[in-house]
Amino acid sequence: MATSTPAATLRDFTGTLVLVGAGKMGGAMLEGWIALGLDAKRIVVIEPQPSGEVAALRALGLRLNPDEGVTRDPSVVVLAVKPQSAPDVLPAVRPMVGASTLVLSIMAGRTLAFLQQGLPDAAIVRVMPNTPAAIGRGIAVAVANGRVSSAQRGLADRLLAATGAVEWVTDEQLMDAVTALSGSGPAYVFLLAESLAKAGTAAGLPVDLAARLARATVAGSGELLHRSPLDATGLRENVTSPGGTTAAALEVLMAKDGLDPLLEKAVAAATRRSRELKG
Repeated sequence: MATSTPAATLRDFTGTLVLVGAGKMGGAMLEGWIALGLDAKRIVVIEPQPSGEVAALRALGLRLNPDEGVTRDPSVVVLAVKPQSAPDVLPAVRPMVGASTLVLSIMAGRTLAFLQQGLPDAAIVRVMPNTPAAIGRGIAVAVANGRVSSAQRGLADRLLAATGAVEWVTDEQLMDAVTALSGSGPAYVFLLAESLAKAGTAAGLPVDLAARLARATVAGSGELLHRSPLDATGLRENVTSPGGTTAAALEVLMAKDGLDPLLEKAVAAATRRSRELKG
């Protein structure tokens, strides 16, 4: 596995990028690309129901659902539609894909083998992003097929880095566990905030105060984890005084039937479901 730290610029991109699907994730990526200097004139968006924000980018030269039809041989085609739309989308995309086109797919569960059936001989990168990409704090895990060149991988790196960190794997089988951990993971964190608020209410706090405290605590702790050179264990230990209130709570959470085995079961269940959804 490799972690990328690409230069934060897309100003030197000279080809054409076609974004197929500009919903929440596609729209977040589009916003990030433009923020990193990608010229909107080089972007074609295919989206039957564009948001006002996406439509407004036409003023910068972005081409939205162009009347001239299929764009041929773009440098990049990004597939950001729902996975269930893939059987209809791939035949429409196929005429666009030239010998030097990079196909970047963020369709959950759609494997390289599936994509290669619809787009034979294409250079394809399969990606699992997550929803914090919407604020530039996501993490994406990518795996490439054998046709992706080093230059194309570098371009994929820069495009994905527009919405957060990027990790690369060589074993596609890991993507099910990636989906279970980072793809679904934000929901686990949001559930933690919900559960903390409920626990605070049960301890006697007003409902609205408990919700605000839980939200701020989870958000602030996440930001501290992001900025600190310490790992999660070190940060936890710094908060925990022997014999104190935190230690009393952690004794429950770190028991044999506590948080670790519960999360292990949860991630295992999500991993199994990811494999099932691939058919």
